[in-house]
Amino acid sequence: MTDFKQAEQCAARLSALAEPNRMRIIDALRTGSRTVTELAMLLKVELINISVHLKKLRDADLVQGKKFGRFVEYSLKPEIASEDGAVYLDLGWCRVELPAVK
Repeated sequence: MTDFKQAEQCAARLSALAEPNRMRIIDALRTGSRTVTELAMLLKVELINISVHLKKLRDADLVQGKKFGRFVEYSLKPEIASEDGAVYLDLGWCRVELPAVK
């Protein structure tokens, strides 16, 4: 049986992914790091909305940010991204590959 902490982390990750723009952000980060501005222009979404979505993804431990001067570059956490661009989500009892957004 899954313990409570593991189930809680799984629920947080699934909740973070339950929004189309967050899935698009994950997809955009498959190819490398991007700033909020780059993501906003690529996805045609307001900067503030991208920031809110990135906060939710950070809280779910799916993305990380690295500060460069006044900019932050976001990337997928190493444990969910593989060298071939695939993204894997560890749900505790199974590991799921997230498909590319088309």
